[in-house]
Amino acid sequence: MTPDQLTGVIPPLVTPVDPAGAVDRDALARLVAFLLDAGVSGLFVGGSTGEVALLDSAARRAVVEVAVATAGGQVPVLAGAVDTGTRRVIEQSRAAVALGADAVVVTAPFYVAPNDTEIVAHYRAVAAAVDAPVIAYDIPSAVGARLTPPVIAELADAKLVVALKDSSGDLAGLRETLRLVRPGFPVLTGSELIADVSVALGAAGIVPGLGNVDPHGYVRLYRAAASGDADTARTEQDRLARLFTIISVADRARIGFTAAALGSFKAALALRGVIGHPGTLPPLSPLTPSETAAIAEILADAGLSLA
Repeated sequence: MTPDQLTGVIPPLVTPVDPAGAVDRDALARLVAFLLDAGVSGLFVGGSTGEVALLDSAARRAVVEVAVATAGGQVPVLAGAVDTGTRRVIEQSRAAVALGADAVVVTAPFYVAPNDTEIVAHYRAVAAAVDAPVIAYDIPSAVGARLTPPVIAELADAKLVVALKDSSGDLAGLRETLRLVRPGFPVLTGSELIADVSVALGAAGIVPGLGNVDPHGYVRLYRAAASGDADTARTEQDRLARLFTIISVADRARIGFTAAALGSFKAALALRGVIGHPGTLPPLSPLTPSETAAIAEILADAGLSLA
């Protein structure tokens, strides 16, 4: 896989499940087809939006199998290998590659609070053990450890990773990373809200969770931003920012942020007829009918069709 393939919009797919909590393979295939029809450049399964921390081994295998089979080589499939320690990440990475994943997306280890030296050693071990490209994933809100710009530059220079997914939310840090990494090293933003600015700064692509709900909008935004049409990109970004308010609909006194955000994405996809069941995995609580109705209103206001 070449750096040129890590550009554009690469949504981190939700993991559709049936009422019993098993991966809904048919719904996932429909979601992949929906995204491909919108013109996305890649698919990222088993990420934070895909409830990676809640998937068992069978579910991890299922999402890779369905994405690879449905994509049929049209775009690369990236698979999350996210866990607490290096051995577990290597095991997950090898399993994903054996199922056809084109690359693995790897965070720093969490729970153990590694320092920068240990983080670099982690990526060195994964890169040596896995016969596929490794993409670094910086999401300190979930992992607790930051991939700092100097660490990312070190990983890039040593060719231990082929790209970065930056979900830090730190625009200044993104700018510094882009300044430090070697030319041609793709940096992808995970932000729904500063995607236009990130691409204007030099980000190679966008990995937005909201891209499940409105992939066409993010493809329009990316193409405008990448071509230098800042006005069109800003207009699209403003519309998507309003759409992103679906994550704030749920009563946060009743459920947590993750349940509210991922539940809103799945509710929106169910309302659009892409998936059948909007449920999340335990311990995440479901949205209420009134919350789902409020999401439907926001979708309509954003000009999105409902089933």
